[in-house]
Amino acid sequence: MSGKKVTRLMSETAVPSEEFSEGTARAIAVDDLEGISLDDAIERTIVEFEDGDIVHGRVVKVDKDEVLLDIGYKSEGVIPVRELSIRQDVDPSEIVSLGDEVEALVLQKEDKEGRLLLSKKRAQYERAWGNIEKIKEENGMVKGPVIEVVKGGLIVDIGLRGFLPASLVELRRVRDLQPYIGKEVEAKIIELDKNRNNVVLSRRAWLEETQREQREEFLENLKPGEVRKGVVSSIVNFGVFIDLGGMDGLVHVSELSWKHVDHPSSVVSVGDEVMVRVLDVDLDKERISLSLKATQSDPWQDFASAHKIGELVYGRVTKLVPFGCFIQVAEGIEGLVHISEMDVHHVELPDQVVSVGDELWVKIIDIDLQRRRISLSIKQAQEGGEVAAEYREAFGEHQYDAEGNYVGTYAYTTEFEPETEAQAAWAEEFQLNHGETPVEESNTEA
Repeated sequence: MSGKKVTRLMSETAVPSEEFSEGTARAIAVDDLEGISLDDAIERTIVEFEDGDIVHGRVVKVDKDEVLLDIGYKSEGVIPVRELSIRQDVDPSEIVSLGDEVEALVLQKEDKEGRLLLSKKRAQYERAWGNIEKIKEENGMVKGPVIEVVKGGLIVDIGLRGFLPASLVELRRVRDLQPYIGKEVEAKIIELDKNRNNVVLSRRAWLEETQREQREEFLENLKPGEVRKGVVSSIVNFGVFIDLGGMDGLVHVSELSWKHVDHPSSVVSVGDEVMVRVLDVDLDKERISLSLKATQSDPWQDFASAHKIGELVYGRVTKLVPFGCFIQVAEGIEGLVHISEMDVHHVELPDQVVSVGDELWVKIIDIDLQRRRISLSIKQAQEGGEVAAEYREAFGEHQYDAEGNYVGTYAYTTEFEPETEAQAAWAEEFQLNHGETPVEESNTEA
């Protein structure tokens, strides 16, 4: 056959066998090269492209480290395994199959080995950027499977690698991210920078938007003063967040306990079930203020109910100040002994009478429950008086008169050992204030 002809079987030129006869020639080839050479004709069938172009082709071979793609070029294009997918360490057979039609970006028309290098993931990347930019402009959502757990969050396949920070996976921070692998998630695009190849997603923003109506209904039904059960979801320096069953509320550190709190973790742990009182509901800012201590007994109220002015209580010096000292008389309760009430004699400085850590008897001279203040006196305690009820058991009922005044008898000798710590403290106080040691079997009225 002449080089100027290409043989082509055509249905319209086929001749039935019975029509053939000796000496008869039938045309079975069509000259359609129109005056050009065969090489030129082949050259015209080759796809024209440049580096960076996106081409289409059919998968003709799948190996463990590369895929061959027929794009109509003089040789098949090679897609290295690293250029197949945005996922890492993939098996090519999981990404493509023989006969698949795929897009690829031309990396290099001819490398040092003369191969045409292509990239499927970069073609996908270019297409995805256009779609994602449009979605972001329209304030839409993206959807894709979670393919990796990385430091600080998740990688989501949205045509390219989208980063979903751990703090934005749920409405509250998630500690274990492994269960999300393979899970398809929806998220909003909150940051997009093609130059830095940076796409930041927020599933929490999507959850907040889709649950807005539920939140509004929840907040509207939540009233200040209500007591609700919740679970501690997270702990921060300024307080703890409580999951009330759909929304989190904040218990400020000042509302955790009636006692002083150095750090919220000393009061509760993540996962604890607690009862909290609703202090405030801000519908505009969607914030809930809660109190843990409001559901607990108020130690100031308890103390004021159990004690009265004129009673003697036992306490420990916690702090010295220029105008006196503070004495803890119950758990979370401190009262002030003014410098004028420290001794019958004039006192220049509190440390002339007491030191931090000293334990001693004081008399209650005033209780201001509204301002949460208790005034105490050391010098008036030296005069004796009615001992508070919680101390009477330590001394024994026989040591008090009908009015509750202490009238116990001590036998002070070198071998004397008080029966209780409270008795020892009282004995020491007596000796300190009176400067004498009672004679054995003598009666002393405090």
